[in-house]
Amino acid sequence: MAFALSMDAFSLSIGMGLVGLRYKHIAKIGMTVGGFHVLMPLIGILLGRLLSQYIGFLAFILGGVVLIFIGVQMILSTFNYNEERSAVLSPTGWGLFLFSLSVSIDSFSAGLSLGMLGAKTWITLVSFGWMSALLTIVGLILGRKMGNWIGGYSEWLGGAILVAFGVKIIFAV
Repeated sequence: MAFALSMDAFSLSIGMGLVGLRYKHIAKIGMTVGGFHVLMPLIGILLGRLLSQYIGFLAFILGGVVLIFIGVQMILSTFNYNEERSAVLSPTGWGLFLFSLSVSIDSFSAGLSLGMLGAKTWITLVSFGWMSALLTIVGLILGRKMGNWIGGYSEWLGGAILVAFGVKIIFAV
């Protein structure tokens, strides 16, 4: 389950990695995503039965909207070469927060279900965190390598990937 829930972080990290991040920043992003993949299912497990019927649908819609927003920001920034990048676009600060939140929303929903099933909380949280951090780092490095091959189109492609996943999430609900 940890692997399956981390695949969206992996896929989206490829898109984010296309902008050419430093390895230190890649590690920071991976650890942040891993932390969110611990925090979100923990919150889900704690809320358990109380909110499971209502939050699941809203969480996916919200996650999809956030991904579309970040992707559109990336695409628009490719047309503004002389202007500074938006703080939301950047994989730091709010941009990193929004990215981490959007890829860990499904872990929250899984935590709701696991809380009702009585899963072993610490094993679940540690496996979710490590797997998502690892796959995020691998995706970012893969995206960084691909970014070198496709040059200036990499940020546009990364934004398009984020928008596509956001739309997919919204329409899958």
